[in-house]
Amino acid sequence: MAGVGSGVEGITPDDKDWTWVLEKRCPECGYDACAMSVGELARVTRSTVTAWQEVLGRPGVRLRPAPTVWSPLEYACHVRDVYRLFGDRVRLMLEHDDPAFTNWDQDATAVAERYAEQDPATVFEELTEAGEDLAGVFSGVRGNSWLRPGRRSDGSRFTVESLGRYFLHDVLHHLHDVGRPLP
Repeated sequence: MAGVGSGVEGITPDDKDWTWVLEKRCPECGYDACAMSVGELARVTRSTVTAWQEVLGRPGVRLRPAPTVWSPLEYACHVRDVYRLFGDRVRLMLEHDDPAFTNWDQDATAVAERYAEQDPATVFEELTEAGEDLAGVFSGVRGNSWLRPGRRSDGSRFTVESLGRYFLHDVLHHLHDVGRPLP
């Protein structure tokens, strides 16, 4: 997961393959992708938006709890970008046959976009827009469209359903990282 990996001073990039969360419960945050139904993806995505709004409203949102851990603001910037990325990927899967996703280096993005220097109010607006947009995309998926495939450059294969369940782990895990109970 990003957050212990921005390439910023003191932080080591995260290069783990987190696709295992599609098969078993995450022991760190408790998310169980196997228990997530497609009918819940839009609602739970919206609940994560609300939770991240609360995180961005905290005092000290720019403060890192340790030199090697992202601040809540940095995590929120990452989550905003995750909402955007997964929205693009789901649309791509719905509009094209078995698309290959472009590579996304989350750590390079954190550095290039200067997550720690962003304005929390702007991030709040952008995160809200991106999260609500993705929830709307999930709300519009019907029937066999949940089974449409797509793949990452590393060869990991997804359906719209599995990508949605995988996505939720990312945003929920980071809520856990910032000490926010999962919605």
